[in-house]
Amino acid sequence: MILFPAIDLKDGNAVRLLRGEMEQATIFNADPAAQAESFATQGYEWLHLVDLNGAFAGKPVNGAAVEAILSRVSLPAQLGGGIRDMETIDYWLSRGIARVILGTVAVKNPSLVKEACKAFPGKVAVGIDARNGYVAVEGWAETSELKALDLALKFEDCGVAAIIYTDIDRDGAMGGVNVEATADLASHLTTPVIASGGVSSIADLAALKEVEETGIIGVISGRALYDGRIDPAAALALLRGE
Repeated sequence: MILFPAIDLKDGNAVRLLRGEMEQATIFNADPAAQAESFATQGYEWLHLVDLNGAFAGKPVNGAAVEAILSRVSLPAQLGGGIRDMETIDYWLSRGIARVILGTVAVKNPSLVKEACKAFPGKVAVGIDARNGYVAVEGWAETSELKALDLALKFEDCGVAAIIYTDIDRDGAMGGVNVEATADLASHLTTPVIASGGVSSIADLAALKEVEETGIIGVISGRALYDGRIDPAAALALLRGE
């Protein structure tokens, strides 16, 4: 199981939000590229990047910060936030992003996801952010009437690399990951699932590792890594099964 350290970008800074609220942002590093370098040094194998401003604007906003990260570290990175068309997908993949994450557009234009999967095999993930089981879009500002599982099932046969499932009510709140909902989603899919939202301790990682066989291939953590609640070496060893 892969542990993805999260670098959420707002106004050029690495931040963490509380339950997706933009006004509830804590700046953890004014130099996101330096943060990426720190994660690389700690032994992580991937990075999870989110352009928070871009998610609201519907187009890339923190491009300079993303480019700086890509030029500073050689780790593969997945990027979400404001990626809504083929041109933007192509742009980021050609710049060195390993995998793009499509969220809002997966709800509003599912055919684009399928087109992207065909054009860029293995390089497209779908981000499903749920509030009370229903999918939220536009930077979590709107909640749709679509259930998370129903959305995920739409992409079962088109080659999506992973479903990134976030429980918004737990995100940044240090209340523990929603293991049950994540495992339930994964067990209904053949597409691999990456868990996100609420990871606050090594115990959360252990709980996810226990249900790995449902199809959970990774977990994203942010605040708990920044404030030291999770020891990187211990976490990586646990998820590698060492």
